Amino acid sequence: MRGRQILMESLIAQGVSHIFGNPGTTESPIIDSLLDYPQLNYIVALHEGVAVGAASYYAQASGKTGVVNVHVAPGLGNAIGMMYNALKASAPVIVTAGQQDTRMRLRDPVLGHDLVAMAAPVTKWSVQAERADELPLLLHRAFKVANDPPAGPVFVALPIDVMEQESDNEPMAPGTLHRAGPAAPAGVAEAAALLAGRQSPVIVVGDEVARFFAGAEVVALAEALGAAIWTEGIRMHASVPSNHPNFRLALGFDALSIRKALEGADAVLLVGGPFFEEVWFSPGSPFPTDAAVIQIEASAQRLAYNHGVKVGLIGDPKATLAALLADVNGKASAGYREAAARRNQALKSLKDGDAAAQRARAQKRWDNTPISMPRLMADIASALPADAIVVDEAITAGPDLARTLTFSKPGDYFGARGGGIGQALPGALGVKVACPDRPVVAISGDGSSMYSIQALWTAAHHDLPIVFVILNNGEYRILKHNMDVYRQRFGAKPDRPYLHMDLGQPRLGFVDLARGLGLTAERITAPGELTGALSRAIAAKRPHLIEVVIEGKVA
Repeated sequence: MRGRQILMESLIAQGVSHIFGNPGTTESPIIDSLLDYPQLNYIVALHEGVAVGAASYYAQASGKTGVVNVHVAPGLGNAIGMMYNALKASAPVIVTAGQQDTRMRLRDPVLGHDLVAMAAPVTKWSVQAERADELPLLLHRAFKVANDPPAGPVFVALPIDVMEQESDNEPMAPGTLHRAGPAAPAGVAEAAALLAGRQSPVIVVGDEVARFFAGAEVVALAEALGAAIWTEGIRMHASVPSNHPNFRLALGFDALSIRKALEGADAVLLVGGPFFEEVWFSPGSPFPTDAAVIQIEASAQRLAYNHGVKVGLIGDPKATLAALLADVNGKASAGYREAAARRNQALKSLKDGDAAAQRARAQKRWDNTPISMPRLMADIASALPADAIVVDEAITAGPDLARTLTFSKPGDYFGARGGGIGQALPGALGVKVACPDRPVVAISGDGSSMYSIQALWTAAHHDLPIVFVILNNGEYRILKHNMDVYRQRFGAKPDRPYLHMDLGQPRLGFVDLARGLGLTAERITAPGELTGALSRAIAAKRPHLIEVVIEGKVA
């Protein structure tokens, strides 16, 4: 086989059905080979960042490894931001790039650079294939490393001459890797005894709960303990049903706000995440004083990494939580069960109160023009079909989204992990490719969408029926909010202008942009118009953009 054949047949052996990419000259062996491998579908993007973002979300939504192909040094540079987001999201993605002929390595060829060094800081492993003979093992290892917990991107540089070399080595069959079972029984017993002996436990879940389908075990354990369930501040998945009485919301972005949210807890169980990604420094621990911290992780890398723990468990989160629940139920006394039931009832009352407060907040501003954020989310909620998937980059409208929309299971919701903006539009491409039979709605702020607006062309080109809802307030509102926090924290003068944070001069014309990229589009300015427009757009089953003018600078 030639190197390019080894690559394509290795992808097929690994179960790959889609390649996301933006082609260039050094990718000619791959693009030309697609003619011989029609089972590999190529999703074309106009920018490398869009291709990587789509591949990352495809991996998250499909449970498969995402594969993306970009073009030499400038193309890889364009991709780096989305590779960072994929790393933070623990997305198993293989990023490949064509590389110049190795025989020209010392002659500084056009677009040439050290691709391995460029990719290394934002990947789990970065490597260049030097000979076709290496490719079977190299690709086998790339898929393994990308999927080992915590999962993440791997980069492989593919020189054009290596793709044309011949080799007798054949692609390696992947097999099935059973990476971990329940944690050590002694550790589970210690954690269960600790939890069963506390009066006010809480659970904080990360995205690994969704990846390991452990939400039901989290909920059952929370009910047995009478524990509130919180999520990390930035999340990719809906790990547990958002309407469950024990589910609170996302924690904040500094140690003080996290500690206040968890106030009164005497035990904190962390499951499947980095815990915590902070924006602002606050002194002290994020945990209440004297709270015992227990952590469950699928790998040693994250266990007790950022915080000391009383008990740390390495194991499959689903199996470990099931074992922990069985042990807790065996140790809990009748008095403890009664106290847990009272805590559950108190949490239900809090949940009901929060829902009523959100409805009142929306009603108070129901007829505002421009549309208020609580009304906006109420209208979206009323239009979404039960099987819809939401790709969320609403940013400052995010709290209203979280308090209004209901997500019942993993796969109903995808957020924007990593903090780099511009993820929702390309992310929706990957989600729709992974879930072609479900409606997909991407909700993005105006500023965020402009980082990856080219994604609309890909939706039109491949006829992906996604509804893109752009929330246009004519400003970087999150930056204004953070400027206020900065001024307060560091004693800067308040009530000053926000330089370079407005997007209204000239106004961004999203309807024109969408139509120019091949979509149908409309602009909503009045309360009451959105529900019908969104329902019609979803029912039409074609790529469509809805620009919604919301409270802010835009008129």
